Amino acid sequence: MSISRRQFLHSSLLVAPTFAFMPIVLKRAVAASTSESFGAQANMPGTLVVVQMKGGNDGLNTLVPYTDNRYYDLRGTLALPQSSVLPLDSEVGLHPAMAKMKEVWDGGHLAIVEGVGYPSPSFSHFESMDIWQSADPDSNFKEGWLGRYFEGLQVTQSEPFQGMAIGGKLPLSLRSSKVSVPTVQNIRNYQIKADSKFPDAAQDRVQAVLNLFAASPKDAPYSVLLDNTMDAAYRSSLALQAAHTRYQPGAVYPDTKLADALKLLAEAITNDLGVKVGHVSIGGFDTHATQPDRHAALLSELSEAMASFYLDLKVHGKDKEVVIMTWSEFGRRVTTNASDGTDHGTAGPMFFLGTSVKGGLYGERPSLSNLGDGNFRFTTDFRSVYATAFEQVLGVPSDAMLGRRYDTLPIIG
Repeated sequence: MSISRRQFLHSSLLVAPTFAFMPIVLKRAVAASTSESFGAQANMPGTLVVVQMKGGNDGLNTLVPYTDNRYYDLRGTLALPQSSVLPLDSEVGLHPAMAKMKEVWDGGHLAIVEGVGYPSPSFSHFESMDIWQSADPDSNFKEGWLGRYFEGLQVTQSEPFQGMAIGGKLPLSLRSSKVSVPTVQNIRNYQIKADSKFPDAAQDRVQAVLNLFAASPKDAPYSVLLDNTMDAAYRSSLALQAAHTRYQPGAVYPDTKLADALKLLAEAITNDLGVKVGHVSIGGFDTHATQPDRHAALLSELSEAMASFYLDLKVHGKDKEVVIMTWSEFGRRVTTNASDGTDHGTAGPMFFLGTSVKGGLYGERPSLSNLGDGNFRFTTDFRSVYATAFEQVLGVPSDAMLGRRYDTLPIIG
C-alpha cells in the first residue's frame, strides 16, 4: 500500500460527504432501520458478491429466445443458431459459451431476472452506470446503494472487510461519506511497503504513517474518516496477508482477470474476514463491432470464473452463505448494426447464483413485437432486484436504502 498523504487525501475526497444532501425523510429512515432491525437475519445467506459487466451486455444473445422467429428476423447475422443454444426451457436458452452456467442451472442454483431496467433510460455509459450504482435515476443520491448499507452497519470500521472491492478504483456503488471500503488490486501491493534499503525499519515506517494520519485535528474536515480509513487499511492489510498464507483453493480457476478477482474474494470469505459485500468487474461488453467472437469470449470468461468461485465456496462449506449477482449498465439494441455489432440499448437479464438461490426465470420477458425505437421496454425495475438483494441476501430493510418500497422477487429460499 505505497501511498502518500496527498494521494490519500485526493482519493478520499472522491467520497466527500454527500449524506448531508440526503433527503431528511430518508435520513430518518436509515436511522430507524439501523436502530431497530439493521442486521443480517439468521435465515439469510448474508454475503452478496456483485459482478459488474462493464460496457452494456447484449442480453438478447445471453438469454436467447431461440424458438421465437422474431429473434431471427430482427437479429440477422448475429442471431445464434438454434442448435447451438443451451436450452433452459422450450423458449429460451443460454449462449453456447456459458456451459458452466448451464451446469449451475441444471443443479437448480441459477436464477435469471428478465427485462431489468428503469424508466426513461440513458444510453450514456457514465450516466447509466451512475444510475445503477446510486440506485437513483433522479440523481438525488450521490453515494452508492451499497454505501448506504455500510453506513447502517455500526461495526464496519472495526471489521474493515465487510465491504471489499477488487480492482484499481472504488466503485460508486460502494462509496460512502462515512465508511471506508478497502479496494484491493492484488495481495502483493495491499500493504505498507518497506524500503528495501532499510528492511529493519519496516515497523517504524508503518507506525510513522499511522501517526501521520492520527495527528490530524479531530475537528478538521474528514479527519475522523481519514484516521479511521488509515487504521482500517493497515489492519485489513495484515488480515488479508494472513488469510493468503492459509488459503487453499477448492477449485482450479481459469487464468483470467475476473477469475483472479473472484479468487481473491474467496480468500477473504473462506478465511472468515467478515465480508458482507464483495465487488468485482469484467469489461469489454461495448460490442459495437465484430461482436460474435468478442461476446462469446466474455461470456465464457464470466461463466467459468463464476463457476470456479462457486465450487471453491462449496468445497470450503461457504456456498450457502454467499449469493452472486451480475449487472450491466444497459443492454444492446435488438437489431444488428452495419459493423456486425450492436449499439446501446435498454433492458437486459441479471443473474443470481448460489446454493440458497431458487433457480428459474423471474420477471417478465420483454416482447420482441412491442419495441420502443428498436429497444426492449423494461419489465422489471432494477431497484426491485436491489430490494431483493437487501432483504433476502443481506437481511436488511430495503426501503431505507432505496428511498421507497419496491416489490421483491422470491429468488432466495
